[in-house]
Amino acid sequence: MQNRNFNNLIIKWATQSISIMIIINTIAWSSVSEAFPIYAQQGYENPREATGRIVCANCHLAKKPVDIEVPQSVLPNTVFEAVVKIPYDMQIKQVLANGKKGSLNVGAVLILPEGFELAPSDRIPPEMKEKIGNLFFQPYSNDKKNILVIGPVPGKKYSEMVFPILSPDPATNKEAHFLKYPIYVGGNRGRGQIYPDGSKSNNTVYNSSLTGKVSKIFRKEKGGYEITIDDISDGHKVVDIVPAGPELIISEGEFVKVDQPLTNNPNVGGFGQGDAEVVLQDPLRIQGLLLFLDQLF
Repeated sequence: MQNRNFNNLIIKWATQSISIMIIINTIAWSSVSEAFPIYAQQGYENPREATGRIVCANCHLAKKPVDIEVPQSVLPNTVFEAVVKIPYDMQIKQVLANGKKGSLNVGAVLILPEGFELAPSDRIPPEMKEKIGNLFFQPYSNDKKNILVIGPVPGKKYSEMVFPILSPDPATNKEAHFLKYPIYVGGNRGRGQIYPDGSKSNNTVYNSSLTGKVSKIFRKEKGGYEITIDDISDGHKVVDIVPAGPELIISEGEFVKVDQPLTNNPNVGGFGQGDAEVVLQDPLRIQGLLLFLDQLF
């Protein structure tokens, strides 16, 4: 009887423990899914198109600068830094999803050559870990470990990000060679203007859907506007919806043309892309060069 009660207690404890682990895991993964740029990962097998354009530009329409710094050359099976810089004016505020103003976040995608990948934690030197801070990088997909994504993260803290990269070793990876390789980067600051389904966010300009007279502007309780426009050709009315965020630049009684802006463009962010080159250096060539110089001098 005692053994049966003891077994029941064990089963109950195990069931509760598993339930707690499932809840914790669900919360953790929900947080991760909301914290990273999953739109591109879900919609595109490869974030870099055949033209060289990085797909983040489909949603972040304004062009802004981005910079990347890597060593001129690296040895096989070594960890090196790829420093991505996403500059912007730290004083500016962006329109948030609720229409209020807030700080800008930043994000980046780093496209490495095949064989290069995120360095394992136990290979990253302490001084590099200090530069990385609390950033969490993830591969673009299971079969594209050479493409890394990060963000959105606070721009004021991470407008400069250090990616820890592990170079391949041609001695163990037959696909790797001692060559010069290109590295591509895309970086954005601020929210996008277009969602993956093609709809607009509230961080962009809104235009008139027809030519006519603005007969009524109704300000909604939770922000945003309903703008009634009378068609000058037949008199029928159309209501254009403007979400909370953009500011109106038209008034009642004003005549507008089709596609004429009804609001300002609140976007203060944008996307940029750049590239760099790194040489995977053969250590035997370096040794040979050192021997030659030693004999020469």
